[in-house]
Amino acid sequence: MSVLSLIDDLNPWNKTAHDFSFSRLDGEPMHLRDFAGRPVLIVNIASLCALSPQLEALEQLYGEFKDQGLVVIGVPSNDFARQEPKSNDEIADYCEARFGVTFHLAQKEHVIGLRQHPFYRWLFGRLGIFGLPTWNFHKILIKPNGKIGFSVPPLLSPDSPLFRAMVRRTIAA
Repeated sequence: MSVLSLIDDLNPWNKTAHDFSFSRLDGEPMHLRDFAGRPVLIVNIASLCALSPQLEALEQLYGEFKDQGLVVIGVPSNDFARQEPKSNDEIADYCEARFGVTFHLAQKEHVIGLRQHPFYRWLFGRLGIFGLPTWNFHKILIKPNGKIGFSVPPLLSPDSPLFRAMVRRTIAA
């Protein structure tokens, strides 16, 4: 990666979330621009984390709001205490069998550090350290226009009334 590429990735003013993509577990691209006009909740997940029961709450949230346009994307990451050692196939099996996950799952990515995914570098450029994950299950809600709606720390569960109210407000906007 060149210095100019890194500077461009960090320039928060010339991009929106719609400029980024992840890879699905099957390797196919998942372009965030394909979700333009819809709110997108992006959550870094880890199967061995004590917060992994939030996967069930995320699935319930998705089930409740998907008809109103909500997209949920789980991004597995092994960046925090090596709590996601599984392969992409094992992650898919775990999420489906244990929590009934039907929302989108990306391939495992780095969300912090020198090899972090470009989306998270952009997020840092927009919000600074306050927007970056500090642990597994950090939640980022992207507005339908591709701008950041909110960044929520891991301990605020998707089934909390406050979190649900923030999602409702973003969907209604």
